[in-house]
Amino acid sequence: MEEQNLSENKAQIVYFSHGGGPLPILGDPGHKAMVDFMVKLPSQLRKPDTILVISAHWEESTATLMGAQKPDMFYDYYGFPEAAYEINYPAPGNPELAHQISAYLQENKIPARIDEKRGFDHGLFIPLKLMYPQADIPSLQLSLLRGLNATAHIALGKALRKLANENILVIGSGFSFHNMRAFSWQATDAPDPANDLFQNWLIETSTSPISQSEREQRLIEWEKAPSARYCHPREEHLLPLHVCTGMADKPAKVVFDDRILGKRGVAFLWN
Repeated sequence: MEEQNLSENKAQIVYFSHGGGPLPILGDPGHKAMVDFMVKLPSQLRKPDTILVISAHWEESTATLMGAQKPDMFYDYYGFPEAAYEINYPAPGNPELAHQISAYLQENKIPARIDEKRGFDHGLFIPLKLMYPQADIPSLQLSLLRGLNATAHIALGKALRKLANENILVIGSGFSFHNMRAFSWQATDAPDPANDLFQNWLIETSTSPISQSEREQRLIEWEKAPSARYCHPREEHLLPLHVCTGMADKPAKVVFDDRILGKRGVAFLWN
């Protein structure tokens, strides 16, 4: 039975924290738990035929998909050592899937377009370099929507449900805690009750056997959660979770609950 399950073409969905810029690749000690998790995560997954990443680092007024056949690197960070700008992840793109997803979005009355020039940003190439270092799986990105409306990102995920029977890995690449001023860049792990309150709320919301409509409403009203704006002064790193939840249409399981840059972060998997 287990072998049969592993052979099924079912979409797998994961939301995780991709870390601070290139630091996970550069050996930063504050990312050790995250790196260990990323390296081991593929052992919990079927190897996908393709990977779709919703990255916190791409916002457009219209839902936009990468259409490059051989995407370049987009080093969307600054002030790091030279090695940070030599990181390469030469995975092929998937223009055919980009056009397919664009059609799905437009069928759901979500305007969409293809960008044939944009390269992989670090929301994709950092985690995938750890997870699939061979860079042999076609990969592409879908942007967030400018304005960061929570309801719109749930709807974006619902429009992706047509991918449910594909052997695809959909990654919401964000960060469940993203207050830049509160991170411990010296990797100290001081207690932070406010951080814990929000992470606990995320776990309850994402994993509890509540109705999907209630789960979605909680995420739409996420600012009401304890310490919400402390953990997310700006919500671009949270909204990939909304896309994942909208697509998954079921509870998640926790696959990571540890410290990154001294702050507690969590990851969820739907498979």
